[in-house]
Amino acid sequence: MLVPVVPIGNSKGIRLPKAIIEQLNISDELALEVKNQQIILKPVQSKTRKGWIQAFQQMSQDIHDELLMDDAVENEAFEWEW
Repeated sequence: MLVPVVPIGNSKGIRLPKAIIEQLNISDELALEVKNQQIILKPVQSKTRKGWIQAFQQMSQDIHDELLMDDAVENEAFEWEW
């Protein structure tokens, strides 16, 4: 497949066809590698918990880390039947 190289400011870029974007589930980033005179683009798997560490650290600093619900197991007033 041939795709045109288009000017983007002082750089150049290519447009990926929608079918390829959907097939590879491409979102916001691609990994780019140059190997043996070839440009290799690979989809980046999103990190589901990306940013959680910083969010939890900030939450702790802002004193928003209290438990929001009771411990249901301790407060059960009945016996479990198995």
